[in-house]
Amino acid sequence: MIMADVLTWFLIISGIYLVVVAYWLAAVALFPASVERCRDLYGRRSVAASLVGAAALVPLAALGAITAAIPHPLISGTLLVIALVPVLMALVGSAGLALRIGSGLAGSTAEGMPGRNVLRGGGVLGLTFLLPFIGWFVVLPWALISGLGVALLAMRSTRRTHAVGPAALPLAADQSSVSLG
Repeated sequence: MIMADVLTWFLIISGIYLVVVAYWLAAVALFPASVERCRDLYGRRSVAASLVGAAALVPLAALGAITAAIPHPLISGTLLVIALVPVLMALVGSAGLALRIGSGLAGSTAEGMPGRNVLRGGGVLGLTFLLPFIGWFVVLPWALISGLGVALLAMRSTRRTHAVGPAALPLAADQSSVSLG
């Protein structure tokens, strides 16, 4: 193997690492409440999240097989976009894992700064992906599969919370006597 091959693989792996960490930072910046829910769910139900994510992958694998078999570019392109939505959900969910790791590493200076915690945790989690074979074929897929599962569980818990709705609040004394006419 010549130096150019080594440099090529190093740059590819480094680029993927930087892109994944950038998605985690973007997720915590755009959806802070969702990432917080995912972080909490990782603490309470990480095994269930992994199982939900693995179960959600079965229809995605079938969709991928169908996409590969369809020769029409419009249909296969549409199915590809639909299949990539869960990948983004997996990255948002795994941002919760990065936040959980970063919160465990953070000192008192990072309180109230989830972006800094995600950067710390993402750095550590991303470095675990670099270990040959175990990082590539065990840790990275588990992080994405459980990220998909925890994102689905977080969406389910959000729907359940919104379905119940807020409790009726009593009117203040000055608001109860407001006349409309």
